[in-house]
Amino acid sequence: MAKNLVIVESPAKAKTIEGFLGKDFLVKSSFGHVRDLVKKGVAVETNNNFLPKYEVSVEKGKVVAELKKLSKEAQVVWLATDEDREGEAISWHLAEALNLDEKKIKRIVFHEITKGAILNAIANPRSIDKHLVDAQQARRILDRLVGFELSPILWKKIKPSLSAGRVQSVAVRLIVEREREISTHNSISSYKVSALFISNGNNFKAELKTNFKSAQDARAFLEKCKSATFTISSLEVKPAKKTPSAPFTTSTLQQEASRKLGYSVKRTMIVAQRLYESGKITYMRTDSVNLSETALEQARTTIGKNYGSKYINIRTFKNKSKGAQEAHEAIRPTYLEFPTVDSERDEARLYELIWKRTIASQMADAELEKTTAIISISTTNENFVAQGEVIKFDGFLKVYLESSDDEEEDENNETKEGMLPPLKMGQNLEVNKITATQRFTHHPARFTEASLVKKLEELGIGRPSTYSPTISTVQDRGYVIKEDREGTPRKYDVLTLLSGNITEAVQQENTGAEKSKLFPSDIGMVVTDFLKLHFPNIMDYNFTAKVELEFDDIADGKVQWQDMLESFYRPFHKTVETTEEKSERASGERLLGVDPQSGKNIYARIGRFGPLVQIGEADEVEKKFASLKKNQRLEGITLEDALELFKLPRIAGQFEGKDMKVAIGRFGPYIQHNSAFFSIPKEDDPLKISNERAIEIILAKRKSDAEKEIKAFRGEGRDDIRVLNGRWGPYFCIGKSNYKIPKDREPISLTLAECLALAEDQEKNMPPFKRALLAKKAALEAKKAPKGKKPAALKVSATSQVSKLNKTPVGKKTAIKKPAKTTARVVKKKAKSKKK
Repeated sequence: MAKNLVIVESPAKAKTIEGFLGKDFLVKSSFGHVRDLVKKGVAVETNNNFLPKYEVSVEKGKVVAELKKLSKEAQVVWLATDEDREGEAISWHLAEALNLDEKKIKRIVFHEITKGAILNAIANPRSIDKHLVDAQQARRILDRLVGFELSPILWKKIKPSLSAGRVQSVAVRLIVEREREISTHNSISSYKVSALFISNGNNFKAELKTNFKSAQDARAFLEKCKSATFTISSLEVKPAKKTPSAPFTTSTLQQEASRKLGYSVKRTMIVAQRLYESGKITYMRTDSVNLSETALEQARTTIGKNYGSKYINIRTFKNKSKGAQEAHEAIRPTYLEFPTVDSERDEARLYELIWKRTIASQMADAELEKTTAIISISTTNENFVAQGEVIKFDGFLKVYLESSDDEEEDENNETKEGMLPPLKMGQNLEVNKITATQRFTHHPARFTEASLVKKLEELGIGRPSTYSPTISTVQDRGYVIKEDREGTPRKYDVLTLLSGNITEAVQQENTGAEKSKLFPSDIGMVVTDFLKLHFPNIMDYNFTAKVELEFDDIADGKVQWQDMLESFYRPFHKTVETTEEKSERASGERLLGVDPQSGKNIYARIGRFGPLVQIGEADEVEKKFASLKKNQRLEGITLEDALELFKLPRIAGQFEGKDMKVAIGRFGPYIQHNSAFFSIPKEDDPLKISNERAIEIILAKRKSDAEKEIKAFRGEGRDDIRVLNGRWGPYFCIGKSNYKIPKDREPISLTLAECLALAEDQEKNMPPFKRALLAKKAALEAKKAPKGKKPAALKVSATSQVSKLNKTPVGKKTAIKKPAKTTARVVKKKAKSKKK
């Protein structure tokens, strides 16, 4: 048996590290956290110094049992989890759950997974940093307390199944407030004037410094230009420089990967994690822009070799974000001599982005020459301005240029500065044409995932490890929706002076189109308003940022974690009690007007299953309801819109002798025909669907369903197993669980036995949490099954969905020995509780 046991969080990380260590080292994975706060109840004794109650996660029972056995046999246990607070906490929980002797524990940290870094870490172990553990524990406990106490109030005062969180609620507030800014924005039009001048046979563009408020003013200006002389009255040439951006932090990587690669924040972090665990980049959760001396030397060598010594400019950067921890290093390739990696496409693209940013950060400034020409008009005091930019030395631009989130800036880039032709002071210019184009002011831009991360970082809310989970959570819980929206056509005027004649034309553009933008849902708006009214501190940006700084103080050993929780929790809990007792129910209710048929009021509000319109008062027995369409919002719906909705459900016509009923349900508009339901595509309006279109939708779905199924085993008594065509290729399912089909297997020729064997093999290699999910799915199907009848998909074990391979009965759990006494109370799951 190996003398040394090394424990890391993931199998991929374990595999990479194992290759660097000798036969005396065994590297194993904990598959992430092994312990957490007890799921049931608050799990924190608020009147006993905030003592937490921990339990080993059910799905980690076998992992812990195996690690405990191996740790007893090893002479030294090396805890090699990530170097941040979360990683430190995982190491501490492992020590507690495995009941490790403190003398056997060695904590090692590294910023990159390379042989040199691992061996250096082994040579320089330390003990578990209790301050970092306390900071993570304080965050976890505080978030549990906030969620546990706020969520029931939302269930009672708004609607069941809602949740609230300290950081997620503030993130939703940002999106809600931005949406309201947009809805109250009044677009103002003006006329932007540009001219195309000719100098020595070359055309160049110039713009008027001011815009005109009306078409009449713009036309009057063009009239003056008919007989004008255009003269260069000022000519200025200035040198300028562009400096490269700092190497990536977590936040800037998420932002730039979104802009340049189109990756979501979650996708970026998943890909970066894989690159880190395979030893290709440094640790990807960091807020530092520092590079190590080794990295700087690698950059110097690589730049000199690839581009020449004049491109080298080694520099250090200072972090601008609140609460940044400079002790860590920026995200960079572990070996800068490799500009690309042989990996799957996502990894290769993200790696290349990181390499370019890192190398560019240590390259020389770009040297520019900017020319500004002021062109006077003899018939008016207005001036045209022409600007040109020439790159004299490309410097870092040879490798990389940062993108922007600024939509107005992007629009202005349509007239990006180029090179001006040779010009002289006092030179008279020939004008080709002058154009006055109607332009409109923009509303503030909606957030993308990347720009939301940027805003959270600017406000000091959250840390590198929390940005991605926060953004995923607000979407998963239905408070925020990420979607594309089509623009609407808008007409605009163009006045042109050409050859002494002024012409007017009306053109059309598409405005308001959105791509992957974050929109608040109706329930997100109602919850935000309720929390802002009753919990102003929780929803305050500065207060939330202050809490983050207090976590930093705990990590630095400046503050005791219990003291920090005490100062937060007592006033918060008092507010919870007051709100629960005195606050009114909230539904975002709006009175839209009166129903012309019944004379009753029509309201828009949040109902149990989402936004709706209602005819009649809340206390009336007979009220009429109608769900909103997907593109409708509580704050924007009108009386006319509501009256249209009450026309549903409606009969679109008949097909195969049965009515086709069109309606809007909990999950959107649908057609009901002969007890079957067919979703209506979002481009179709349920109020306008014709008989012919309804039949098309039904037939298209039937065809799709028929083509999806490649093979089934109904004749062999397993109607729960089917081979199907999916979005990513063929697969097979057992009940509601899906399994991959190897590329060397022909889907149509798979037998029942082969499917069962493949399922068993894939389950053996699944992480424990996925096996637990399979068991959970099986249990849910068992509940839904008619009494006395067990679904075929449930003739399986908790760890395998293959009917003939049962080894452990459903519900039986691996026993977990009680760990030694710690500062936290550990609650052990039992099959049966004696206390009722």
